[in-house]
Amino acid sequence: MDAKIGVLAVQGAFIEHIQALTALGAECVELRQAADLQQELAGWVLPGGESTVQGKLLRDLGMYDGLRAKIAAGMPVLATCAGMILLAEKLSNDDKVHFATMPITVRRNAYGRQLGSFRTHADFGALGTIPMTFIRAPYIEKVGEGVQVLAQVDGKIVAAQYGNQLALAFHPELDTFESTAVHEYFLKMCEDK
Repeated sequence: MDAKIGVLAVQGAFIEHIQALTALGAECVELRQAADLQQELAGWVLPGGESTVQGKLLRDLGMYDGLRAKIAAGMPVLATCAGMILLAEKLSNDDKVHFATMPITVRRNAYGRQLGSFRTHADFGALGTIPMTFIRAPYIEKVGEGVQVLAQVDGKIVAAQYGNQLALAFHPELDTFESTAVHEYFLKMCEDK
């Protein structure tokens, strides 16, 4: 796979995504300023971190409009944890929305504080059972038309896909020692676009 993937690198857990994708043969570019968005990229990663901070930095750095427009136009995106919050059309426990490109309703910090973090294994669409690490994670409360639910844990939706937008409540980049299936799935989305 010789795809060039842009990884949002303004805040949060982006380095682990870069390591996972590089190990699979992709070239990764850190997206830190508006000029970085002008490159020819096959897809983007919106990593975990703090969604409020990421949203503010995207606006302050002049990256928000460019990212949103390209995602809305079909650019493949892998969004984990805070990234999923950035994509959500609605947040059930916060009035602030960001890109609003994915018709899902998300509950922020749904599993509580850091002490509520956990690791499990669950079915993920056609990938079968994969490891899932949740850290101060959100979950999806409701999906709109056209959204495919890919994974649930304890009756809560933790992964969904809408066109080329793949949103996860968990952190697959922290489980690559056991499985790279999610990153492989994302790279296949980038190839097929």
